[in-house]
Amino acid sequence: MKLYNTFSRKIEEFKPISDKKVLFYHCGPTVYWVQHIGNLRAMTWADFIRRSLIYLKYDVKFVRNYTDVGHLTSDQDSGVDKMEKGAKREGLTPQQIADKYIAIFEKDTKSLNIIEPNYKPRASQYIKEMQKMIQTLLDKKYAYITSLAVVYDVSKFPGYNKLNQQKILLNKQGAGKGMVEDPEKKHFADFNLWVFKKGIHKNALQTWTSPWGEGFPGWHIECSVMAKAILGETIDIHMGGVEHISIHHTNEIAQSEAANDKPFAHYWLHNEHLNVDNTKMAKSQGTGFTLKEIIEKGYEPLTLRYFYLSAHYRSKQNFTWEALVAAQSSLKKLKEIVLNLKSNKSHESPKTNEFRQRFLDALSNDFEIPQAVAVMWDMLKSDLSSQQKLELLFDFDKVFGLKLNETAEEKIPQEIVNLAEERKSTREKKDFQKSDDLRKKITSLGYSIEDIETGYKIRKI
Repeated sequence: MKLYNTFSRKIEEFKPISDKKVLFYHCGPTVYWVQHIGNLRAMTWADFIRRSLIYLKYDVKFVRNYTDVGHLTSDQDSGVDKMEKGAKREGLTPQQIADKYIAIFEKDTKSLNIIEPNYKPRASQYIKEMQKMIQTLLDKKYAYITSLAVVYDVSKFPGYNKLNQQKILLNKQGAGKGMVEDPEKKHFADFNLWVFKKGIHKNALQTWTSPWGEGFPGWHIECSVMAKAILGETIDIHMGGVEHISIHHTNEIAQSEAANDKPFAHYWLHNEHLNVDNTKMAKSQGTGFTLKEIIEKGYEPLTLRYFYLSAHYRSKQNFTWEALVAAQSSLKKLKEIVLNLKSNKSHESPKTNEFRQRFLDALSNDFEIPQAVAVMWDMLKSDLSSQQKLELLFDFDKVFGLKLNETAEEKIPQEIVNLAEERKSTREKKDFQKSDDLRKKITSLGYSIEDIETGYKIRKI
């Protein structure tokens, strides 16, 4: 098993801490708004990777968190808390906003057939644990206190830039001038561990008492604490979007390793962004499409899931409605193949090992799932028996998650059945003109009819 580790910037052999066990932490959503399909691509790809590991016989302990406090509108400790922004926008409490958008998010992930995490902690549930880690960092001189916050001192952590690989002079005094919200910061990269209920946050809606003053946690400390509390001080895989490399994940490493004196994560996986018409997806541009909007345009959620399969997680993917139509067509074709294979009783028995091995090789090469999809289509075009194709297809779908084993003939409306029977009668009477007219009428009602040896087959178009 090989995967690309952002930490080393190269493909590495995967060696979990414990044999065949994987501790996997995925940065989940900040639940102040409906997640757009770019966010959902990240969640779906974490699911593809988790399913791949399970398929490869690993025991995966998977955590995906909810950020329901402390994530400011800028990752660099500026702006307002996103949860507070959502609460004021809708006239609700932050707790109500979190509950509302977690429910929508979980409905979306269920529709996309994303497996439930083993754990899905909320940041607000781990305040005491955060305060404990912050105190440890203060005791070890990795943090200092200003008038506005408890702040992490990046100059005290020698490997601060080892993930983002940026060249920043960490020991340059007075480098905090860019941080207008807290002029007492020693360096612009120093970040908040605990934000006091002062300054622009004097009216903060979510605050807790602490040994240093009333306030709320910084965003970065949350994931460090939740990962440690649930998975331990060192984990196997930490995953998130490429936007997390420069600040969020860099800060997580600094906190965790300074507090615990151990490596935080051995493998860092980062998914690329989903663009729309080759430009950045954005709500402000009207391109932050939600799953609800996709469904309202007549596409089933699993069509979007199939679309996500077509590009590797480390590659940018471009969303267009034409691409979604193509995904819909491919998924429909797959389901038709399933139905045809179910009805074909062929008992040939060529070997299946070649396709299974190609599938395993694709998964084991940094989760090359688009390549695994190509293996599936090659297999379906092969001379394997219908039963072997069906068994392999259902086996591969343990990774794809398209629910192909649930494919069944749709119930045909009685009106269509009656027209089909009438057409059958006219064909027997060799009245082909009327037969053709009946076919056109059936088609106009959204169904196709195919003449077969035993009679006819009706399908929804």
